Order: sequence, then structure tokens, then C-alpha cells
Amino acid sequence: MPKTLKIKNASFNGGKLSPKKLAKNAGLILGAVVIICTLIILFYPDPFINIFLKDRITKAFSEAYPGYQIHLGDMHYSVWTNRLVCDSIKLKTPEPIFEYSVTPFSVSGINWFKILWQNSFSLNNLTNTEIDAHNIIFNFHKSQDELRIGMVHISMPDSEMVTDSIKYYSLIDDEQLFSKSEFRQTRYRFDIPQLKIVGLDYLSLLHGNIYKARSISIHDMFADVLVNMDKPYDTNSPNPEMPNEILSSMNEIVKIDNLEIINGRLKYCERYAIGATPGIVTVKKVNVSVSRITNNKTIPDTTVINAQGIFMDSAIMKLHMALLLASKDFSLRYSGSLSSMDVTLLNTFIEPGEHQRIKSGVLESAAFNINVNSGHATGNLHVVYKDLSIAVLNKNTGSEKGVFNKIISFIGKTFVIRGSNIPDEKALMKIGEIKYTRNPDDYFFQFVWFALRSGVGDVIGF
Repeated sequence: MPKTLKIKNASFNGGKLSPKKLAKNAGLILGAVVIICTLIILFYPDPFINIFLKDRITKAFSEAYPGYQIHLGDMHYSVWTNRLVCDSIKLKTPEPIFEYSVTPFSVSGINWFKILWQNSFSLNNLTNTEIDAHNIIFNFHKSQDELRIGMVHISMPDSEMVTDSIKYYSLIDDEQLFSKSEFRQTRYRFDIPQLKIVGLDYLSLLHGNIYKARSISIHDMFADVLVNMDKPYDTNSPNPEMPNEILSSMNEIVKIDNLEIINGRLKYCERYAIGATPGIVTVKKVNVSVSRITNNKTIPDTTVINAQGIFMDSAIMKLHMALLLASKDFSLRYSGSLSSMDVTLLNTFIEPGEHQRIKSGVLESAAFNINVNSGHATGNLHVVYKDLSIAVLNKNTGSEKGVFNKIISFIGKTFVIRGSNIPDEKALMKIGEIKYTRNPDDYFFQFVWFALRSGVGDVIGF
């Protein structure tokens, strides 16, 4: 009988690891996973951000603003520059009131790790933030207007904001716009190649209690305004507010040391019939300086405006204005002057609206001084001119050849219109008396012009 082979101490423990080795191996594996994940986040974080972070942002926004729709494009993050980029952002309001889109949008300088670690957000975390946005579009559905901004750069460390190519315009033509209402409307178009704000207090702005900046400069702005005067004013609409009424009613404090408009242009038009040529007034090479813009009632200050431009491609126009924006009472002082010009240049504005034509006339100089107290304007106008001749036009044909129009023109020239206002030994210069009370539907610049126009009428005789 064969002997049985016995092997002593044959127990095999290789299939079991000691707790020490198990912990060591687990640590190595976990470390490797952390290193791999870190490398992925460092060198290729986009999938992680687009799968997890983008969804959390969208969900958090929807919970905070129910009914609003936000769509985020692909997101990219660079650890080395600490910059988060979103290819596109689209936002729709529930009614809808407007749509907003931007392509692309980037933000840098935010301490994301601190926010994630503390699981809380503070505005102080934004002190080093820089934001860049391109191709920004606001589409206003109700008014069918659109605002486009080519580029915005915001730097909180530098307290600065720079924008390029700001355009505001209607998406429909003028006749379509005016046909939407039975009442008078105003169409605006603005084109601002560059706007720069320096010394902007971003933290106060984000807290929503102070709008503070050292300076705002606007370069080469073009403003185009058209009013359809052939329709009546809507007496049930809210009356236009004056600048002091707007700022004095604000709970937030506004403090801007200086605002400048450099080399601007203005085109103001009034249309009196569908398809008719509107009356046009132009001012070019406009330079405006506004200092001490504030509505602080505790420390009130007078806002001072100085402006100069070329009126109707001919005369140098100057304006000085002072008003208190913290007061609810509409009171101000303004004065100005106009250099020599051929007054027939005004026919582009006078003929369509007044149905009169200036046949000849030379303005040598004009100066005015006006005080406004609680909406009542008083003052005087010194204007020197000569050889003024005015003809009345046929309202339907625009011609001055009709017999009736010739009679009216003759009576006006003989008994009413003052043809010259030059002081000499035989005659004293007529000083125009300015008297005008604000109408509820007057806009600010309309009031300024209507008050001055009352003095013009007193001198000339209409």
C-alpha cells in the first residue's frame, strides 16, 4: 500500500492581503485617480464643465427666475488664466418683453475654489473680475426696437468699462412705426462708436445703492430724431419727466463727476404729412461737458453743462446751463449765443412746419439769457440781423405764387415783420422778451427751444 504524501505548513495565504497592504494599495489607486482627474481638469476640463456645471447653472437660474428661458452654449475653462468662456448666451423673458443674446462671453479673476470650498458667494469675490462680451443684442418685442453692442470690457480692478459700436434703432421703417398708433410718436436712432467709463464703483453698483463714476466719455455719437407732427399728442399718456424729476425721484444716489460728448452729431426732424419731406435741423461737431451730476439731497450740488457745435453747417452755437438735479422743482438757468449765418438755411426746417419761406436775411449775432422758475421761463434775447424777408407758402402746394399768399406776405412784410434789427442813430435795437410756461407734454429740449423761440417771435414780429 503506497504511502500517503503529507505536506506540512501547506496553508496558502497569497489570496488574502494584509490590512496594511490593502490600505497602501488603495491609497495608491486613489492617488492615481486624483492625479488623473486633476490632469483632466487642468488640461481638458470642458467635458466636466459642460456635463455638470452648465446644467447646474441653468437649473439654478430657472429656479431663481421662473418663466425665463436661458440657453448656454459650450463652455470652456482655463486653469492657467482662470478664465471661463461661454460661446453664447441666449435669454428670453416670459411675455416676451425682450430677447438677449451674446456671443461669446468670458469672465476671469473669480476665486472659484474659494466659492466652492465655502459653498457661499460674496460680492467681495468679484473684486479682481474682468468680463468681456461680444455681439450683444437686445431685441425689444413690444416697441420692435433693437440695441446692439459690438463689445463690452469690464475691469473691476481698474474700475473701468469700455464699449464699442453701440447702435439703437427700430426694426421697422418710419411709416410702419407711426402707423401703429393714432397719436404722435418719436423715433430715435443712436450710433455710438465708443463709450468709456472710468472710476466706476462696481461694488456699490452691484449692491444697487450708489451709481458712482469719475468720468464718462462718449465719442463721435450720432443721434437721429424724427417726430410725426401730423398726429395729435396723447393727452392720456404720462407727461415727460424733466431731468431733475427723474433723478430726484430715485432712491439710489447718482454721482458722476464729469460726462463728455466728443465730436457728436444731431439730426432733429419733424414730419407733417405721410411721405412728406420733414423739417430738418442739424448740429455737427458737438462737444458737451457736464460736471457734477448728482441727486444727493444731503449734499446738493449744481450740475453745469457747457456745449458747443456747428448749427446748420454754418454758425457756431454755444450753450451754458445750470440746474439742480436733486430738486423736484423744475428750475434752471441757461444762456448762449449764435454767430453769423445766412438765415435762409433755416428754410429746411421752417417751410414744412410753418409754411413760410425766408427769402433773404443775414444774422450777424444772437445772445440769450433765460431763467426758469417752477416751469416758467423769462429772459431776453439780443439778436442783430438785416434784410429779412419772409413769404407765406400755400399749405397744399408749397408755392408762394398764389394771389392770396402774395397779399399775406405783403401785409406781413409791411406791417408785422421787422426786416432789420441793427442799432443805429435812427432806431434802437429791439430786445426780445422771453416768456414761456411749460406745457405738460413738453420734453426737456422742446421746452428749452420753445422758451427761446418766444423771444425770436417777439423780435421779428410773428
